[in-house]
Amino acid sequence: MFVSGGVRIFKSVWRIIALSALFGLAAVQVQAAETRKVNIAPGMPYVDVKVGGKTIRIERIQDTKHRLTNSYTKTSRPCPPFCIQPMTAAPGVNTVGELELIDFLKKKVEKGKGVLVDARIPAWYRKGTIPGAVNIPFTLLAPDNPYRDKILLVLGAKKLEDGTWDFGGARELLLFCNGPWCGQSPRAIRNLIAAGYPPEKLHYYRGGMQSWQLLGLTTVKPQGGRK
Repeated sequence: MFVSGGVRIFKSVWRIIALSALFGLAAVQVQAAETRKVNIAPGMPYVDVKVGGKTIRIERIQDTKHRLTNSYTKTSRPCPPFCIQPMTAAPGVNTVGELELIDFLKKKVEKGKGVLVDARIPAWYRKGTIPGAVNIPFTLLAPDNPYRDKILLVLGAKKLEDGTWDFGGARELLLFCNGPWCGQSPRAIRNLIAAGYPPEKLHYYRGGMQSWQLLGLTTVKPQGGRK
């Protein structure tokens, strides 16, 4: 369905990953003198991330009366396909929360060793995503997608002469989608493992965009995105 846009997405993925490695992410800036009602964690009022030459501040909404009004306020969706996902996407894959995701941005993405992957289809991604995320739709990681191998190469894997893959230099990936009811990132994870990607190099943010927004954390719209 999305194969026609594979070349464009592939080039975009490569450009964003390269820029992330080049510019990196700024360290956490803790300002004791600053008084905030809502911090990310004790001693962590915000985190500044620099991606593609642009600094974005991840912080929580300070209005303690703020309520979500978008689709993430829904409690019930038809199942299937929108079924509650297990805590573990696949054996050996690490499930993380928000603080671990931020730590991944600091310790992995800024050093070019990791990629934060928004595995949703582009229509969802354009509405808003987590700062520093690269959109690699789960559909492009299906084994029958002709662009899958190119994406694996961009992520640091090497294809050997006998047709097998060497993932020794592949980046760590942290994947997410819409929330605990969304199966897009778990499907992407399972397809990556089926291709040979080591489970220990994969992380799953089960809370996804719903949990991220419920905590009032910063989201960004990609260039050309829409509400």
